[in-house]
Amino acid sequence: MDIRHLKAFLAVFEERNITAAAQRLFISQPTLSVTVKQLEEELGATLFVRQPRGVEVSDEARLLYPQARRMVAEAQALSRMFRSGEHRVPLTLGIEGDIAASHIEAFVRMARQALPHLLLTLEEGCLGDGRLAVEEMCCEDELFLPLWEEPYVLALPADHPMAAAEAAWAPIEDWITCPQHPSHQRLMALYGRSPQAVAGHAGSLRQALHMVVAGIGAAMLPRSLAAGHGRVAVRALHLPAPTRRVGLCYAAQALELPAMRGLHEFFQVNRPAVIDAA
Repeated sequence: MDIRHLKAFLAVFEERNITAAAQRLFISQPTLSVTVKQLEEELGATLFVRQPRGVEVSDEARLLYPQARRMVAEAQALSRMFRSGEHRVPLTLGIEGDIAASHIEAFVRMARQALPHLLLTLEEGCLGDGRLAVEEMCCEDELFLPLWEEPYVLALPADHPMAAAEAAWAPIEDWITCPQHPSHQRLMALYGRSPQAVAGHAGSLRQALHMVVAGIGAAMLPRSLAAGHGRVAVRALHLPAPTRRVGLCYAAQALELPAMRGLHEFFQVNRPAVIDAA
């Protein structure tokens, strides 16, 4: 099977007529019929049934059609790339606000390893052909490919009474919470019930980190955001901590793009290593 067979199949499938399909491909009707017959013999399936006017497509043809379209599109994209001298495959990805720099940098390095000729554009927020985001931020019609799973940790100002690793555990009286964040409900049990135990509210996990650095109070943050900051002390909880998964959010149609499909196949086999920023 080659691209010539698939192009012949697509033309007949879409035109539902051998004559029209042959004209579209600028070949003779007998040549087109032979090409389709070769494909049917290779697949071991009947793709078209001739009718007095046109052809009828089989169930096997309907199954093959989206795959054939993708394969031809990828082949044409590669051909255009080299004919035009363009040696980059474009892809635009959005980056959600609470993704740590360590995850972004690791993703970009691995994306370049997967596709050396990738022309990557990064945007802020919900933009692009896909997004590097937390699973909770995926829309209902999106798919999710997990890349990292990490726990939430206790992030404290460097001069906090509990900042030292040997400090005894005591109730936290100065929590910084994120009431509008998807993680809030899972973290509420750790905050306690007293309103006096809350020192401030943040609109995002990254804003909560800034408040911790400023000495306002303590916050439960993903390890990748909190660890490695010189003015933040990180302590793991004795209790099982909530976790979050960071990965690619994308619509199923995005896999028709050669770059997105290439990244998807690469990351399915090569999951990133755990990043220890501590």
